[in-house]
Amino acid sequence: MANSNNDTLKEELKKNRYTRLCNCPSSHINCMTAKEWLTSQLGVWQFIYEKRDIRDKNIHPATFPISLAKKVISLFSHEGELVVDPFVGSGTTLVSAQDLNRNCVGFDLKKEYIELCHNRLIQQNAFNSCKQIPIEDDARNINQYLSDQSITLILTSPPYSNLLNRERKNKSRRDRDNGQLNKIEQYSQDERDLGTYSVEKWTLAIGDIFENLLPSLKYKGHCVINVPDFWWENKRITLHISLTEELRKRGFELRNIIIWDRTNIVNNIGIFGWPSNYITMGTTFEYLLDFWKPPSNREK
Repeated sequence: MANSNNDTLKEELKKNRYTRLCNCPSSHINCMTAKEWLTSQLGVWQFIYEKRDIRDKNIHPATFPISLAKKVISLFSHEGELVVDPFVGSGTTLVSAQDLNRNCVGFDLKKEYIELCHNRLIQQNAFNSCKQIPIEDDARNINQYLSDQSITLILTSPPYSNLLNRERKNKSRRDRDNGQLNKIEQYSQDERDLGTYSVEKWTLAIGDIFENLLPSLKYKGHCVINVPDFWWENKRITLHISLTEELRKRGFELRNIIIWDRTNIVNNIGIFGWPSNYITMGTTFEYLLDFWKPPSNREK
């Protein structure tokens, strides 16, 4: 259930237009230099974790690095603009936005994760003119908090259908019993939690959530979603294709597909499928799907 002060937050957030605080030309989509832009054009990205990152699966089962979030935020927004994470989880997007002087609002169903976000933001001791706000509420309700064309960037890593909602067997790891063996790592069993859904139900629910967000996204505003594929009963579940096709139906345009190469942060991978069934390891790469809201006729 959402917090009692959410109605106040809705009123406050709807009033804010989140104007740029930088002096960049209006045609620029970010504050990057030409050299920084050049390195970002590579379609395969690698990142490292830092001490502030949360990697303990007992705290949160699936996180991405602060460095990943900071690169996406730097690429698709200016200082002072608004970033939204519909599935904020451990708060990495909020922490990154605080580092980069962006306004940011993150939503999550679980009170524990919202408290975790607050604690991480307090520990930062960062001083800037922007606000980073975690909100305990369903992503389906985000449009109640934001005015039209107020969001510059949506960045998130949603629950991956029912990928985590099963016992871990760790067949692909040399160290089978690494603390997750036979555990169910799912965020919750809340009926609203997308991580409890079948792929078909998940796809429709994701489509509904992002379609509701579309009016609040600026024209040419970007939406970057981190998602993997996975194996289920010896079949490859192409979650990134399901997501792409659904968001296209809902009014988004796919601009870029970036591969997050995770080989530098994955340890102790065992032999999986040998010698009769070749399977690429989903733990070694994920997708960053970059959509945008197509420009209106007068902006083309």
